[in-house]
Amino acid sequence: MTDPTSLVLVANAADASISSFRFDGEALELLAVTEGLTGCSTFAVDAARGLVYAAVKGEPAGIVTLTLDRASGRLTPVSRLDLPAGGMNYLALTPDGDGLLGASYGGGYGIACRVADGSVGEPVSRIAYPNLHSVLPSADGRFAYFVSLGADLVAQYAIADDLVLTALSPATVAAPAGSGPRHLLVEDDAVYVLTEFSGEVLHYRRDAQSGALGFVGSASAVDPAAQLGHSEFGADPLAHHYIWGADLHRAGSRLWASERTESTLGALMVAPDGTLSDAERFTVTEHQPRGFGISADGRFLVAAGEKSTTVSLYRIDGDDLHLLQRAETGRGANWVRFV
Repeated sequence: MTDPTSLVLVANAADASISSFRFDGEALELLAVTEGLTGCSTFAVDAARGLVYAAVKGEPAGIVTLTLDRASGRLTPVSRLDLPAGGMNYLALTPDGDGLLGASYGGGYGIACRVADGSVGEPVSRIAYPNLHSVLPSADGRFAYFVSLGADLVAQYAIADDLVLTALSPATVAAPAGSGPRHLLVEDDAVYVLTEFSGEVLHYRRDAQSGALGFVGSASAVDPAAQLGHSEFGADPLAHHYIWGADLHRAGSRLWASERTESTLGALMVAPDGTLSDAERFTVTEHQPRGFGISADGRFLVAAGEKSTTVSLYRIDGDDLHLLQRAETGRGANWVRFV
């Protein structure tokens, strides 16, 4: 069952804020709105320590550490790391919470930083690939995977105890040319990557001992009835009615993916061997769903829209989503996490 004390945090980039909601398993209740987080579009949460690491834009960009009061939902800034080379588009904590990984789309670089006493230290490792869009560690904390939309690849690294990143051999695995790999999921024996331009979920086999990936296949996450065209780097997907894939999360035997041109959420079935089937059912959701989140028990989904000021709460039923509530959050909502 869903923890009755669980929270949902939503980043509202256009309002420079994070909204904190209490979730009781049936509804969202707005508790607090923390302001002053310029352009925040990603954050990572250390629930055990009550810490939130939020990426902010500006001159310079940075990562702000905030304490989380679960009762009130309030976030209080306690420290900041400046990032003069460009802000982060994705942040992820190592499983022990002692390291923070980041990917910068505009800066074209990725980082690994130590975290101590609520402060993010200067990067101990830095990598470079064009338009890095996401990064996640493996569950055992031994490996990290960075997705480069600009180079159509996934870069794979071993993580040392001191958070130094060492490239595996090979250092990268390819995505289909022009597909625009964007967000990923890392599992024990698989990595799944949603592409922005082709609207596919790519399936890579993962060797848990070596960390190395090998491409297996792909499946479509886009509604064929929408007749969306294949997008390309620099194109306006709305003007051309192109595919605009965004976020990817798992609930049980389904991978859920968002597409922004048609504002849909679709579910792809995952077979016992990890292979995927094309999504067949789609739910129209918040306008331009860049980000969404799924509860730990896989029963609920909260979707945000870049062109909406509300989030939608759904109950998940197989390939279907049942709308339970729409709640006001803020402008430019684009990142959602159950905490």
